[in-house]
Amino acid sequence: MLKAYYNIDAVEAGLDEVGRGCLAGPVVAAAVILPRDYKHSFLNDSKQLTRAQRLLLEKEIIRESVCWAVAEVDNYEIDRINILKASFLAMHRAVDKLRIRPEHLLVDGNRFTPYPMIPHTCIIKGDAHYLSIAAASVLAKNYRDELMSNLSRQFPHYGWEQNVGYPTIHHRKAIVLHGPCSYHRMSFKLIKEDGGQTEVEETEDLGFL
Repeated sequence: MLKAYYNIDAVEAGLDEVGRGCLAGPVVAAAVILPRDYKHSFLNDSKQLTRAQRLLLEKEIIRESVCWAVAEVDNYEIDRINILKASFLAMHRAVDKLRIRPEHLLVDGNRFTPYPMIPHTCIIKGDAHYLSIAAASVLAKNYRDELMSNLSRQFPHYGWEQNVGYPTIHHRKAIVLHGPCSYHRMSFKLIKEDGGQTEVEETEDLGFL
């Protein structure tokens, strides 16, 4: 079972993002404040959960959390400021949207741009250790998966309803055949030198099956 908190003496928000390794679409982050006594038997890193489990957990997280928020940074801003800065910006925007100001931020990963006037702690693979980060990963992933599935109706060539923008063989082949669209990240290497015939390279927060 994951830990309920890192700092017992503070109102703590867990932060996580998804979509950093994708070729298209926004990077999405969530911030979640859970009750200090919150427990759950299978809430975990969203990559370790099935889609059905994530959807079920989303309802509970929304119902049981003290507050939560989801935010995004689109592909144009990713191209302008780079994906790492965009990931931190998405997290900041999620914190901005919380109706309760947290006193401490628990961030998944090993780096973070400090949020003004709120201390933070970075936890490598934090979504596999702390409930609030795991909850944030679930909300962010569900939000982004649905967004990319909806966009796939407008741009069916790329298979986003399955690959959610990751560099799969099918996605790269579609870019070769049809070219990029307005949601692709032009600062990323969209086409491999071999014409897109390689396997998925980015596996971070994949879990789209």
